[in-house]
Amino acid sequence: MPSFKIDLQTAVVFVATAPEPKLINKKTGERAMDRDNPGVALSTVGLLVSDEGEGNLYQVTVPETGIPEGLAPGTPVRVTGLKARDWENTFNGEKRHGISFRAIAITSGV
Repeated sequence: MPSFKIDLQTAVVFVATAPEPKLINKKTGERAMDRDNPGVALSTVGLLVSDEGEGNLYQVTVPETGIPEGLAPGTPVRVTGLKARDWENTFNGEKRHGISFRAIAITSGV
């Protein structure tokens, strides 16, 4: 499926929730790995993006190598390479769909 670049040039972005490991299987604790960078685990970071008078919370997947140490809620950040991709699957006979967000890196500071 195609992905779409998200322009954050005029947005203010803050960490809403600290990075957490992205899991493939919650029961076993198996981590999701980055297909573009073999051997690099993925994490999810909650970001509050405010632009043009509107604020939205996004859960963004980022390779661990693109997340600085000590990234905490409230920290202003810059996001590199943010993209959105729509998805659809069937789970237990029920169709589900949504939009996933992925970034190359998150850096502290404005």
